[in-house]
Amino acid sequence: MASLALGTPLPALAQSSDPASFDPEITTILKNWMAENHIPGMVFGVVKDGRLAYVKTEGVQDLVQKRPVTPDTLFRIASMTKAFTALSILKLRDEGKLALDDPADRYVPELRGWTYPTTDSPRITIRDLLTHSAGFVTDDPWGDRQQVLSQTAFTALLRAGVPFTRAPEMRHEYANLGYAILGRVIANITKAPYRSFVEQRLLTPLGMTASGFDVLAHPKDKRAIGYRWENDAWAEEPTMKDGAFNAMGGLETSATDYAKWLSFITSAWPPRDGEDTGPAKRATVRQIMRGANNANVFHRYATGGDKQCPGALAYGMGWRVITDCDYGTVLAHGGGYPGYGSHVMVLPEYGAALFALTNRTYSGPSQPVWDIAALLTAKGVLVKRVEPVSADLASFYTAAQTVWTSGTIDALQGRVAMNFPMDRTAVNWARVLAETKAKSGMCETSAPIAADGALSGTFTWKCEKGSIEGTVLLAPTKPITLQSLGYAFEGKD
Repeated sequence: MASLALGTPLPALAQSSDPASFDPEITTILKNWMAENHIPGMVFGVVKDGRLAYVKTEGVQDLVQKRPVTPDTLFRIASMTKAFTALSILKLRDEGKLALDDPADRYVPELRGWTYPTTDSPRITIRDLLTHSAGFVTDDPWGDRQQVLSQTAFTALLRAGVPFTRAPEMRHEYANLGYAILGRVIANITKAPYRSFVEQRLLTPLGMTASGFDVLAHPKDKRAIGYRWENDAWAEEPTMKDGAFNAMGGLETSATDYAKWLSFITSAWPPRDGEDTGPAKRATVRQIMRGANNANVFHRYATGGDKQCPGALAYGMGWRVITDCDYGTVLAHGGGYPGYGSHVMVLPEYGAALFALTNRTYSGPSQPVWDIAALLTAKGVLVKRVEPVSADLASFYTAAQTVWTSGTIDALQGRVAMNFPMDRTAVNWARVLAETKAKSGMCETSAPIAADGALSGTFTWKCEKGSIEGTVLLAPTKPITLQSLGYAFEGKD
């Protein structure tokens, strides 16, 4: 599967412009942010139409030799590793090796003797670990420094038990420990190291040949050396070897390789017929959006994000899942680590993703990633996919146009659901239509309907005195019928 054709764009997803057209604006955003945050080196990329459509490098990967950052420079991506761990768990679920609601101690016996915070606490499940709802305390930055912990020491830690901050399943609280335990789940089920599963079942099929967890085995001249900024100077962070907490943050990758991962992730949308040849099924990838119900108000990571429209934020499976008023669904995650910072933003409804990797401690580049996303959206580089209009929806929209023109619902005879005449009689429909048309004046009714799905859509007609905001909602019946039709008039300001 190494030749997986993820770079072939779906014809319907082609977008309108090249990110490179706005290289000066992108460069300015990146350089300003780097200067303000003392970043030695950085790489930024845009994945679009199944390929790395744009990549920009700035600064150096090490301060001694001053080798410039390239698209092939290797960075630790810290918590962005969790997405690989989560998909590995979902693959094992697909293979019948586990169920998400299985108790975790079924696969990690050291958990069986744990003392829970209350007598009515549920046992921690695999799903709890995936969604950070196991009752563990937030463990940044302690968890980051556990990367080098040996498997033997980790076993002893688990056998001794850990204190809880609350009972499981009460709320989301980000905990690296939970993902380290998921790594042990994967290792125990596969009877091989966690890293072997990720490298063999995800990285290799995707052609991510430069990526991996054994950073000390990677060529030093290819690696970004990690630094922290203190006392107005950079200081090198010690390189942490692969250890027991690798499932929460140990992966090292390059922009070139990481783009292959994002091409695979974005290729899961939209649902469609056809060959499904990736290292995980498209439907499985889309499940990463599902997670805990512990949603919070979200303010964009962009400049002035607190003054922009708020969204909702929950944690899925290895991804933060954001509902945004403009972008729709956004999958995002940061990575903070001694010596490194990273951020990724996936726009499933656009078929695109943006990411940035840096080599300074906890220098999460979320702001420039989101600022550039706003730039490229405004410039028409990133364009939301248009939902196709089904034949049934198109047919009923034609009927809705006839209803408006005729002033009666005669065109719907025999095509409505049982609720339709109960909700408004034919006589009242004629009256409401006449009243609405008197308010609106003449309307241009040729505008297309915008589908919300196969069975619903909206339309806007420009009129003499304002506009008609219309809705068509079909019923889940066979044959398909109409359950609701609306013509709401909005006057001119």
